[in-house]
Amino acid sequence: MDKLTAAREIIAETDKEIAELFEKRMEAVRLVAEHKIENGLPVFDSSREEFLIKKNSSLIENETIREFYINFQKNTMEVSKRYQRRLAEGMNVAYSGVEGAFAYIAASRIFPDGNKISYKDFKAAYEAVEKGECDCAVLPIENSNAGEVGQVIDLIFQGSLNINNIYSLAIHHNLIALPGTKIEDIKTVISHQQALDQCSDFIRNQGFESKSYPNTARAAQFVATTGDRSVAAIASRETAELYGLEIVRENINESDENTTRFVVLSRTMHKCENDHSIIVFTVPDKAGALAHAINIIGNHGFNMRCIKSRAMKDLMWTYYFYVELGGNLQHKRGMYMLDELSDFCDKLKFIGTFNADKKI
Repeated sequence: MDKLTAAREIIAETDKEIAELFEKRMEAVRLVAEHKIENGLPVFDSSREEFLIKKNSSLIENETIREFYINFQKNTMEVSKRYQRRLAEGMNVAYSGVEGAFAYIAASRIFPDGNKISYKDFKAAYEAVEKGECDCAVLPIENSNAGEVGQVIDLIFQGSLNINNIYSLAIHHNLIALPGTKIEDIKTVISHQQALDQCSDFIRNQGFESKSYPNTARAAQFVATTGDRSVAAIASRETAELYGLEIVRENINESDENTTRFVVLSRTMHKCENDHSIIVFTVPDKAGALAHAINIIGNHGFNMRCIKSRAMKDLMWTYYFYVELGGNLQHKRGMYMLDELSDFCDKLKFIGTFNADKKI
């Protein structure tokens, strides 16, 4: 048998084995997709891919072919992602507002293959996941300028859903109006109150009257249907394109660092290696109670990144606390801390984990 024939036989036998292993791998990919749908996780995870490529490429001893194996891995992962996306096409993602709202933009970037479903408010979107109508919800939790979104934090405290990640979306507000509108034509500007607040210097300097609207996208929707060039909206570039409006002035928000953090909420808690955790709790009504709870957290080596107090709706002058911690509470050390904290706190909930600085 000559070399060519022998080589072709080896390739044929290897291809047969690869085909069997491919089916085995894709079955595992299917299970991964199911897990991501159940836990409200996106298909693409860049840090996981980088870790696997580095780990697996080290198994190749021949340096000459190592770079080709890295390309082989990348192509295999791309096929896996395409398969996961096909399986995830039936994933329902709840958000508050209408198409074009910043929550819609965030949901689209996190879950480009999911079905984005609009709900009238935060509570309706949250409850849609609790009831099983949707697989996850994407809701704003904090803006760098306007502060926390208290209603969402209250839903997290009162409800049953888990946070499986937090994403940061840079907010760029634009003055948008009917095509052909000049800035001197505009007399009134409408948008969500937070957007109006974040652009207050611009509005005041232009001498515009401002009116609050339920959200930025609905404001744009209204402007698109009025035929009135004296009315403009403040919204995103994507929203302007969606409703056939033009940008009269771009980036009119006061701060270039305007960012909103969005949480992904689902019915199950993702078991992962994320580096931050979230808890909510109440403490007994006695002197030093909060300090004692904070000391328990610190004594177990966890650093509090932030703590927020929120009034409880059913008990006057009583508060609960929302805390973001550095570290994963799913590990043993975290479990020990939660056990000790639960013995002291009147109510304690471990809400979930997230990776810091995930920008979309």
